[in-house]
Amino acid sequence: MRRIHLRSLAQAGLALILAVSLPFPCTAQAPNAPPAAAPLRIASAFDPQTMDPHAIALLYHSRVVFQVYESLVGRDERFKLEPALARSWQAMSPTVWRFRLRPGVLFHDGTPFTADDVVFSIERTLTAPSQRAFQIKGVTGARKVDGLTVEILLEAPDAVLPEKLHYIAMMSRAWSERHGVTRPQDFNGKQETHAVRHANGTGPLRLVRYEPDVRTALERHPQWWGWADRRSGNLGRVDFVTVKSDATRLAALASGEVDLVLDPPYQDIARLKTDSRLALVQTADIGQQYLTFDLARTELQDSDVKGRNPFQDLRVRKAVYHALNMPLIIDKVLRGQGQPTGALLSPMVDGSPAELDKRLPYDPARARQLLGEAGYPNGFTVALDCVNVAWRENVCQAMAAMLTQVGIRAQLRASPSSTFFPKLTQATASFIEYGWTATPDAWNSLNGLFRTHDKSGLGTFNAGRYSNPKVDALIDAMRTEPDLTRRRAMVATVLRLVAEDLPYIPLYRRTISWAMNKKVQAVMWPNDAIELRWVRLR
Repeated sequence: MRRIHLRSLAQAGLALILAVSLPFPCTAQAPNAPPAAAPLRIASAFDPQTMDPHAIALLYHSRVVFQVYESLVGRDERFKLEPALARSWQAMSPTVWRFRLRPGVLFHDGTPFTADDVVFSIERTLTAPSQRAFQIKGVTGARKVDGLTVEILLEAPDAVLPEKLHYIAMMSRAWSERHGVTRPQDFNGKQETHAVRHANGTGPLRLVRYEPDVRTALERHPQWWGWADRRSGNLGRVDFVTVKSDATRLAALASGEVDLVLDPPYQDIARLKTDSRLALVQTADIGQQYLTFDLARTELQDSDVKGRNPFQDLRVRKAVYHALNMPLIIDKVLRGQGQPTGALLSPMVDGSPAELDKRLPYDPARARQLLGEAGYPNGFTVALDCVNVAWRENVCQAMAAMLTQVGIRAQLRASPSSTFFPKLTQATASFIEYGWTATPDAWNSLNGLFRTHDKSGLGTFNAGRYSNPKVDALIDAMRTEPDLTRRRAMVATVLRLVAEDLPYIPLYRRTISWAMNKKVQAVMWPNDAIELRWVRLR
């Protein structure tokens, strides 16, 4: 088979509590064994968009950037919380948590990691236009106790603060000041800063080069504090290559030009399972896909309805729900690699009741009836926004066809990631499909998706600007509730209230699949992120 060079691939446009682990022999290699001679080459349809760790909060960004940057807390092979840059933590009072830092940690430029960097990083995370601020809503700041001790300050008690600190990156204050990046990049404003293409973290891999929509090249950070851990892998170099074409990604894997494909096309899953040269590994996704609506504007954009917004009528939103045959879409478009869901959060999220995971029935006749009752007997036209990655776009095409059959003439508008993702946080779409990767604690998801939006970090990904004061009050109370039983009850109540309002249509949860050369050994988390610190090449 003809070999395909990595640069040619990209230039051809070719550009939580529960987890499943791959076989992981912890004693196969000495902890400080030399790195593998060959690099690991990973292909995906998605580019990380920026190297600034606070600029955005997307899966495709996190899975690359958090090989370079680290958080105070991490997760183990089974997705449970564990120490990272902080060795330990404890609540000193209802509104003060103390974190004791790991000694001897070095940034990639050789400077030491200290409490000053933690204070700076927390403040940077909270500073607009950071898209990570929503994650630590309620944190007012941090203060240095000594060189290796820091306290995080809260406006009210927060019993699960450590859970919220995963994926809150620690940056070097001195490096950020030197390069003029003390504030996060304005990603939606397409701002260019030094932190977009450069990085200086403490993680197991350091950034060598970032070429947007082409390649992200990383290499081993020999002074990383974690290499002595028996779980650690042996990677010397890693290339993340952006390859939009499904066929080209698989051709590169078959030819040996890449070693791992993070998003193999669904139509090829059955074949990949039988390919003796490759390993296909799978697990259920803790996240899921949604449709959501513009609920804020009095006149719907991108529509032939004037003077009204049909989506503000619950009957219209229910009509959309009844029009979608998700089992058929999963069977025909995703080739069975998913599960239809009626829940707004996966049952893997703590407090999400399993009984909510039941969809309204597929009933196009009922959908047409509801549209007539709402005053739209002839339906209406609306633009449906979707990212232009093959499987997502194919699902959107299928949904648009089903909606058209009941009178909602959904005109698909597929756009690249750099155009699509800002529509979520800016709420500029009328009707949009998108995914959300949840964490085991529900508050992060509830605050990000369902809380009334404001610029302080509430409802950052509430793309339709849904608002319900009862929901807001429960989400805010949940943040400060220490009793786990009461927290779970609040989660269930919020999810039921939102399900009654139906600002989102729950669609499906994917089966996450990775296809790889058999020489690759890795751990699979249910959030579709790969931890390169544990990867070994045999």
